[in-house]
Amino acid sequence: MTSKMHEHHKEIIMNVSNAIKYSFYGLLVMLMAACNQAETKPVDKDSSDKEAVKNRYVIGEVTEGQLGASVNLPAVLRPFEMVDIYPRVNGFVKEVPVDRGSQVRRGQVLIVLEAPEMEQQYLAARAKYLQVYSLSLASKDNYERLVQANRMPGTVSAHDLELARARMIADSATAQGEMANYKSLEVTKNYLTVTAPFEGAITERNVHPGALVGPNLKTDDRPMLVLQQESKLRLSIDVPELYSNQLTGHTLVGFRVSTLPGKVFQGTISRSAGALNMKYRSEAVEVDVNNTQGLLKPGMYAEVMLPVKRGTSSFIVPASAIVTSQEKKYVVAVAQGKAHWVDIVTGNSRNDSTEVFGNIQLHEKIVVNANDEIRDGAALQ
Repeated sequence: MTSKMHEHHKEIIMNVSNAIKYSFYGLLVMLMAACNQAETKPVDKDSSDKEAVKNRYVIGEVTEGQLGASVNLPAVLRPFEMVDIYPRVNGFVKEVPVDRGSQVRRGQVLIVLEAPEMEQQYLAARAKYLQVYSLSLASKDNYERLVQANRMPGTVSAHDLELARARMIADSATAQGEMANYKSLEVTKNYLTVTAPFEGAITERNVHPGALVGPNLKTDDRPMLVLQQESKLRLSIDVPELYSNQLTGHTLVGFRVSTLPGKVFQGTISRSAGALNMKYRSEAVEVDVNNTQGLLKPGMYAEVMLPVKRGTSSFIVPASAIVTSQEKKYVVAVAQGKAHWVDIVTGNSRNDSTEVFGNIQLHEKIVVNANDEIRDGAALQ
């Protein structure tokens, strides 16, 4: 019984071993057949590479047109008019009827100074002028009487008449000199009352009643008051050299400020410097901004959407056709199936189009999806 079971197990093991052997032989045969099939159909590597290159690059052409654009530039709001008010004469501050934030009109009194010695000089000059003016009137009356009496021959000598005329002229000149001195002190006396040169707001105050101020005092270089016009502002923009020749006068310009997100303000280009800043290679442009509602403040920074448009047509290529390296910018032109680098300078951009300037021709074939892997002179077809 035991021997029969042993033979049965031995038979099962032999059957399993034969099955594994036949499976291995079958798999080996299939691999050999696949190798033979691969050898009978070789791959043309050169033709596949050429096909990949041909399908890799897209060929387009250079077009012509006017490409208007809007560039975003930083700017700053400044008061339309601004003045630092300093004293013209030495004196003590008597009264300051305005303070920081006060809205003032033109001609309104801002500061009243007092200088007693100046008042005395003014009164003395006025008295001196009245004295010499009276003497000039007397000299004139005396001369006119002598002229009247001289109508009768022998009444007045010619010498006395000439002396009276000379005295009249001298007294009149003295009176005019004293009047000039008197008027000068009167103008200087008016400097004690400081008035607003234009309508605006007081943004800085540095003096108080009792303070000694004057142009010759070096105790403090700060102005007494700072007056700024806020109802109308100047938006100052430094326009790069690239766009300086594309601005048009009285163009409507939009801008935003960070304190009022989502709100767009507008103004017109009113004036430009007409010359470039030698340090920053930019041109100063000003936009007049109406601020009667008081939403904007001088000193705010703004982001300007500046419209620029070239007056003549220019060459336009897709933005993807421009290759930028560390040394230059260029496009890859296609001529007789070969690539040629053409150096360019870019201009305005809008969407996926860019202005280019260089040794390039209208309708010239270029690689639209160019990159720096395309070497100059390489075959593209």
